[in-house]
Amino acid sequence: MQVSTIVLYGAATAFALTSGTLYAAYFDYKRRNDPNFRRSLKKEKKLHAKAQKAQANAQNENQREAIHDAVRQAQMEGFPTDVEEKEAYFMGAVARGETLCAEGPEAAIEAALCFYRALKVYPQPQDLISIYDKTVPKHVLDILAEMLAVDHTVIAEDDDEPSHIE
Repeated sequence: MQVSTIVLYGAATAFALTSGTLYAAYFDYKRRNDPNFRRSLKKEKKLHAKAQKAQANAQNENQREAIHDAVRQAQMEGFPTDVEEKEAYFMGAVARGETLCAEGPEAAIEAALCFYRALKVYPQPQDLISIYDKTVPKHVLDILAEMLAVDHTVIAEDDDEPSHIE
């Protein structure tokens, strides 16, 4: 490298550092001494917080809609009625749900849907819910609870059957 190139890079670096330091000092001075500037910063902060809140609400609404659609789709597909088919369906759904839980939060709705399907064919849903409470991650469990809120028949079916535990 030539000496002039090194000097040029050094000067550019020194200029950038000096400019950044001077801007920080100017910004700090304005923040401390100019009430209009402070007001505008507060206003921007409030607008930013409001925009984040609106975005979070929209994301929650989209997730709620996806959950409702997933439950409707599962109900339209139907569930097995034969005991052996139910057992195989249950085992497959739980295994797939556990695999999806391990993939992370981006697969949470799919994992909760698998656990929902397993719950629909399980003979005593209340017992399975207590097992889910201990084993399923909280974010997936919250989605599953919302799915159960959409479909009240899971809990109602359990109330109609006599308890086999004495």
